[in-house]
Amino acid sequence: MLSALAPALRTPDLRRKILLTLGLLALYRLGATLPSPGVDYKGVRSCVDNASGGQSGGIYQLISLFSGGALLQLTVFAIGIMPYITASIITQLLAVVIPRFEELRKEGQTGQNKITQYTRYLSVALAVLQASTLVALAGHGQLMPGCDKSMLADSSLFSMIIIVLVMTAGAALTMWFGELITERGVGNGMSLLIFAGIAARIPTQAMAILDSQGVLVFAGICGAALLTIVGVVFVEQGQRRIPVQYAKRVVGRKMYGGSSTYLPLKVNQAGVIPVIFASSLLYLPNLLAQLTRSDSGNPATWQVWISKYLVNPSSPVYVGVYFAMIVFFTYFYVAITFNPEERADEMKKYAGFIPGYRPGKPTSDYLSYVLSRITLPGSLYLGVVAVLPNLLLHFGATDTTQTLALGGTSVLIVVSVGLDTVKQIESQLLNRNYEGFLR
Repeated sequence: MLSALAPALRTPDLRRKILLTLGLLALYRLGATLPSPGVDYKGVRSCVDNASGGQSGGIYQLISLFSGGALLQLTVFAIGIMPYITASIITQLLAVVIPRFEELRKEGQTGQNKITQYTRYLSVALAVLQASTLVALAGHGQLMPGCDKSMLADSSLFSMIIIVLVMTAGAALTMWFGELITERGVGNGMSLLIFAGIAARIPTQAMAILDSQGVLVFAGICGAALLTIVGVVFVEQGQRRIPVQYAKRVVGRKMYGGSSTYLPLKVNQAGVIPVIFASSLLYLPNLLAQLTRSDSGNPATWQVWISKYLVNPSSPVYVGVYFAMIVFFTYFYVAITFNPEERADEMKKYAGFIPGYRPGKPTSDYLSYVLSRITLPGSLYLGVVAVLPNLLLHFGATDTTQTLALGGTSVLIVVSVGLDTVKQIESQLLNRNYEGFLR
């Protein structure tokens, strides 16, 4: 598939799209390294160094993973793309619950534009909420463990409002970058922004592993990462192809149909959304414990339990809850994004049918049965890949940051986004060059 890159660079319009994509990704990484105004940069670096060591920083590194490390450093793009992803998930859920959103979704491009507008408004609101929470925790020294001092140079109300506005504007600009890449560049813009953040951290964390753990441990982790990549590629390419036959029909003086095709159902139909959603929700109990912590220094029993079991990534409770949430959200996301009844109605509308099953409800029931069967291995695959860094903590890896850098979640996102981007480049090349079909 990498052989498509050279012809793409020789094609003028594709070359412009690739350069536009790379330019926007470079601007995103620049904003992810610029500290917000009013932030004590030296204090931030000191707190990050204290929180990233050992197992106590695991949950923070997991959340910071999707922003490329910008979250914990309070940069301009600290909020990143997470508000837009959360808003997109919420609007998809509302399409199932609220009839108005369901009507908009069926109106075609006009309705989709309206849903996109609502998603943008909700993204900005979530960005304000997340930025306010982040700045408040940083101002009281509660953002990271092992750091009890303010990470802000000025803790006045005006200064904190300025930081919140800058981070909110950064989140809106990041959302615009993603949409611009999707419309005028190559690949899915939102996924590529997460891809850029994770890929930028891999060389630094690889060198940290080599320096602290030695050559043998480094070689072992690289071998495990390579095996993970092979497994991810194998599962991501796997699909169940359901044959679909279209009957011949006469429209006016022309005859249509009579063709045979298939309906592809991927083993991992949900992508990486369940992992992102589960990790975000797993952070909420710890955030609640921090916001309700008293100044006396004596935490409540439930706060101690959360710190012991839901913050420590090597805890069996943490691993079990994380795995179960990924499996649940995989089934949940597949259920709201793939509707067997709609697919059956679409096939019936164009005189299509699955051999051996009548159009309508029998076809819908068959699609539901097949989807439930292939979703189980897909959800287990996502759960196992996501908890690999936590399992490595019991086999010689002592730094959560290092295991996350080359761990399952990072490899899953990088490989999935890379495969999708290369496929889009190949499809655009095929639209311009049919030489492969003429040989």
